[in-house]
Amino acid sequence: MLRHPPLRRSRGSAFPGTGSSGFRGQNGDMQPQPNTVVVRAVDRAAGGAVDRMRVDWTAVSGLLRDYHLQTEHEKAQHGVAPGGSELPARYQAEIDDPASAFAGAEVVVADGEDGPVGMVVLQAADGDVELKRLWVAPAGRRRGVAAALMSHAREHAERSVAGGLRLSVWDWRADALGLYRSQGFVVVPSWESRERLVCLRHPVR
Repeated sequence: MLRHPPLRRSRGSAFPGTGSSGFRGQNGDMQPQPNTVVVRAVDRAAGGAVDRMRVDWTAVSGLLRDYHLQTEHEKAQHGVAPGGSELPARYQAEIDDPASAFAGAEVVVADGEDGPVGMVVLQAADGDVELKRLWVAPAGRRRGVAAALMSHAREHAERSVAGGLRLSVWDWRADALGLYRSQGFVVVPSWESRERLVCLRHPVR
């Protein structure tokens, strides 16, 4: 099981890709040094910096677009979706307004040297925290970004007194399944209506 140092319960935490650490910029935010990943929740507070929130939601929108385009392409290849040039309306709505689409959830981004390179949405689900829209852009892959996002999710679940983490993944995504198993997730009976989705859970207490 891969382990990462627990996140500080502050604005963000650094997860090194090759052993470097983050530093605080002039505005007090954690800034990544080369090969470092900073994981943080997107600020929804009314008193937050408007410009920062706008940049964050724009980045989340772009990550969601890439996630959905890739997923729909794969679904078409595997015969579970018709394919086509347009995304289903429910997914386009997430891209157009992620703040509203995920109201009540925690939206988490992983910052690389040039801005967000990964994300995950954390939602309460039947006493657990469910990971949704876990995505790492090509620029952030093979740098521990997915594991860092999942470490943040574990701490979030512990803070929220959830029983565990859960997620679902398409059965052809062997690399993702391998990652989740390495993080302590095990396959459980499915709560999904779509038969090729594999459901996994990891207790946190």
